Amino acid sequence: MRNAAGSLYGLAYGDAFGKPTEFMRYEEIVAAYGPAGPVELTGTPALVTDDTQMALAVGESLLAAPEITPAALEPLLRQAFLDWAISPDNNRAPGMTCLRACAALSDGRPWQQATQTGSKGCGANMRVTPVGLMPGLSDDQRAGAAQLQAALTHGHPTGLAASELTAYTCNWLLAGLPPQELLEALRDRCRSQRGVYRGDWLGELWQQPGVSSPAEFIARGWDECLAALAKVGTGPRTGDPCLTTGEGWIAEEALATALHCYLISPDEPVAVLGRGAASSGDSDSIACLAGAFAGASLGLDAWPAPWQRQIEYTDRLATLGDAWD
Repeated sequence: MRNAAGSLYGLAYGDAFGKPTEFMRYEEIVAAYGPAGPVELTGTPALVTDDTQMALAVGESLLAAPEITPAALEPLLRQAFLDWAISPDNNRAPGMTCLRACAALSDGRPWQQATQTGSKGCGANMRVTPVGLMPGLSDDQRAGAAQLQAALTHGHPTGLAASELTAYTCNWLLAGLPPQELLEALRDRCRSQRGVYRGDWLGELWQQPGVSSPAEFIARGWDECLAALAKVGTGPRTGDPCLTTGEGWIAEEALATALHCYLISPDEPVAVLGRGAASSGDSDSIACLAGAFAGASLGLDAWPAPWQRQIEYTDRLATLGDAWD
């Protein structure tokens, strides 16, 4: 089934679907594409955004790491993010948090001093999918790597928790978890991890004004994610999904809205992409996460085969998929 490749390509396809609709009002999207949103890739190649670019940076860092530890992974992630920041292809409306953090990382300071501690933007979890797809990781490695890649730029605890949940969504679906069991598994993860601060991965990040302990710091992130998950599936199956779960500019809303779009019809992957793209908020991030979820569950063959040749960065996507499938 090639589920890792299915997830990586699904992320890129969703990103390409959402790229032209990201800054459109919902009514404008419906007027241009119909209420179901886009149904085809456009362009040769079909261009993606910084969401896919940074997911590739994370994935290639994981692939290059001699072992998945904080010491081995942090410098690879740092360099990959810095390479992205100065790339001439970094012209796809990149997030300001990522740009500011990369500027601070470029002088070699500890990442805890470079990260944007007040930001829980969706840049924390739009790129984390590869952490969920890499085989052979322990629970600590997967959770720690998911939080670390977020924390280099987004130091808010909700960005860390949402990134871990996003990675585990992909991992669980890839492993065969039925979609109807996903929400309860994610809620259980929020509850079980509420007081777990991964100090070996995060160092002294928790030491921020008004925070008295590591457990207090991270609990806020899990609580905000649990509140966001409570909204998934509560709204209508049609119309603007952002009205139910939020616009997706922040991490927990990006996760919740992507889940909402996916779980309406988990066996109809192209419809999932269109639903994510036909949204009034951060359409490319919503659609890319929803596509990653659908592809992790259904595998590469669920997508139209010609899209593999059409999508931008297909060679890099294929390299990661081949390594992990």
